[in-house]
Amino acid sequence: MIHGSGEQIRVGVFGAKRGMSITQSSGKAAGLELVAVCDSWHEGALQLQEACGGRDKVTVYDDFDTFLSHDLDAVILANYFHQHAPFAVKALKAGKHVMSECAACHTLAEGVALARAVEESGQVYMFAENYPYFAANQEMRRLYQEGFAGKFTYGEGEYIHPTPIEARLSISPGLQHWRNWIPATYYCTHSLAPVMYITDTRPVTVNGFVIPRDPDHPEYALSVNRQDPASIIVCRMDNQALVKLAQVSMRGHGTHYRIHGTQGLMETVRGTSELRIRKEAFDNNGELIERRYVPEFPVHKEMASKATHGGGDFFTNYYFGEAIREHKQPYLDVYKGIDMSLVGILAYRSALEDGIPLRVPDFRDEAQRQEYEDDHWSPDPERAGPGQPFPSVTGEVQPSVEALALANKVWSKHGYSVDTP
Repeated sequence: MIHGSGEQIRVGVFGAKRGMSITQSSGKAAGLELVAVCDSWHEGALQLQEACGGRDKVTVYDDFDTFLSHDLDAVILANYFHQHAPFAVKALKAGKHVMSECAACHTLAEGVALARAVEESGQVYMFAENYPYFAANQEMRRLYQEGFAGKFTYGEGEYIHPTPIEARLSISPGLQHWRNWIPATYYCTHSLAPVMYITDTRPVTVNGFVIPRDPDHPEYALSVNRQDPASIIVCRMDNQALVKLAQVSMRGHGTHYRIHGTQGLMETVRGTSELRIRKEAFDNNGELIERRYVPEFPVHKEMASKATHGGGDFFTNYYFGEAIREHKQPYLDVYKGIDMSLVGILAYRSALEDGIPLRVPDFRDEAQRQEYEDDHWSPDPERAGPGQPFPSVTGEVQPSVEALALANKVWSKHGYSVDTP
């Protein structure tokens, strides 16, 4: 067994679809034993139950509070993107350790409540951001810590993921599904997290810019999305380095990470698993270093290579289990999760003001938390009201009759019963 000493950690998963890939790819190998699943999508919950040993091994629930009463050590939150924090707080108060998918919080007030709940509970909280654990990103962290690049001065993170309309509809049933309205800046943790992980820095200010919807593009005539396609975010880090982030729906699918330091460069090579490193001759006693190679995972190579999301799902499971066994918070703790999530929220505020700089509060500090404990600003259509923003910088967007017809057709094909106006 590759995990640390002790018994298997009894885990419940909230959200069957994403929970399937989290638990099946590496949960057991990392010492996590799935014993319960909670989802209002009963068919999906039953599928996960069957895949993990049947009803004798896994109990299915459709009510979260009842689910928490199960004999669990920990909860993995794999529910909707914008609904993690309230369920994390409930689980922590019930004495459960928590690993939460992205984002950690949807509003600044939720971030405050989450930080306080972790501190008050004494339970482990891990932010399940898996992109830092790609082999190349772990190698860049090792090299950076050894001093290869010198002091971090500039970085880039990209998560570009265009999706055809019908494929997107198949995973986003209903006009209020978060994928149909979440602003383009919010899905930024896949681009930001590796940079923070490699350099051990955190963002202190943010400028956000959104690439607006093009009303003349035929794609939008058939889309029920009400947000903009993509965004650029610029962060000033706590060591004064600048970081540029790009996400989400632009052409040219892929990820890219780049770290410039005072002594060298490290970057992933687009479209490959390679890492490129360079050190100028005048920084290295007259010897130029220019190298491209495919890094290996530093530990547990065989298991990580079989896991989803480039091995990242293995390492989030693994480090969550290790943190619980060692009774300490993991590297991707609640504060780093909140930092990354606040960047997406504040970048959208900035974009609505043409990119003005905004401070990223540090919720490790209770005095700063008090400033934002009542900040419920959100583009969620279900929270619409005075002072709340629309999901697009262009204002309110109404899907066309043709778009609604296509959406209903796709949703029906995939077995969803969803009404649209």
